[in-house]
Order: sequence, then structure tokens, then C-alpha cells
Amino acid sequence: MMKTLNDYMAMNYCMEIIEDKDEGGFVVSFPELPGCFTCGENIESAIANAMDAKKAWLEATIESGVEINEPNVLE
Repeated sequence: MMKTLNDYMAMNYCMEIIEDKDEGGFVVSFPELPGCFTCGENIESAIANAMDAKKAWLEATIESGVEINEPNVLE
């Protein structure tokens, strides 16, 4: 059965947060979702923006019919 946007949004993808010492703020990416990244002036806004970016990335990827990898499970 094909997964829905809500199925993928509920999955725990690794979120990487890096402080941008040159420009200020924080850059957030999802290494398991290639090309899915964003930034924010502080941690809170960076994480909120990351959730929006993740949703938009998943919507576009589902629409294009490209296979989406499920998150790696850390044991």
C-alpha cells in the first residue's frame, strides 16, 4: 500500500542542525531526504521552517512519483 503524506510526516527522519557562524542563524537539513534543507534566525524558527520544508519536499516528491526512503532506524 502506498504511504500518504501524513504517513511520511509521522516518521522520525534525522534532523541535522548546524549553526551558521558566517551569516548567523541555523541551517537545518534532513540527510535522508536529499535536497531538503532550510534555515532560521534561531533554533525555534529553524525547526519550524524545517517542518514546513519537510512537508513541501514530501508533497513534491510524492507528486513526482519518486520513491521516498524511510528513515534509518537507530538501535
